[in-house]
Amino acid sequence: MLESGCKAVKEGMLEKRSDGLLQLWKKKRCILTEEGLLLIPPKHPPQQQRPAPPAEPAAKIKELHFSNMKTVDCVERKGKYVYFTVVMAEGKEIDFRCAQEQGWNAAITLQMVQYKNRQAILAVRSTRQKQQHLAAPHGPR
Repeated sequence: MLESGCKAVKEGMLEKRSDGLLQLWKKKRCILTEEGLLLIPPKHPPQQQRPAPPAEPAAKIKELHFSNMKTVDCVERKGKYVYFTVVMAEGKEIDFRCAQEQGWNAAITLQMVQYKNRQAILAVRSTRQKQQHLAAPHGPR
């Protein structure tokens, strides 16, 4: 997503629940773009983070593209955290938590809706262009 020139809409730390047996919360540096969410393992403590592009190998960076995202469900607000789940198109659920005031769930939802709206507009334009092309007279007879 960053390689395609997408600008960062929001950057910061999120906690992701691991898939393992213990389901530990692991901090991830996140970059929200107009195309999706990048999850980057933190290399330094958050206070030392720089907004520079990630230097980690691409294999460690996880991309959650909006084209593969179905919904963002706000599960609950408990204590200082908001717990939410990103549901992917293939049914995979990824659990996150963040401090309530950070508003990651709202920011991700808003960007996803805007992405889906852009895709829908492009699809309608494409369909109209095809219809106009088919309906256009093919020259004088």
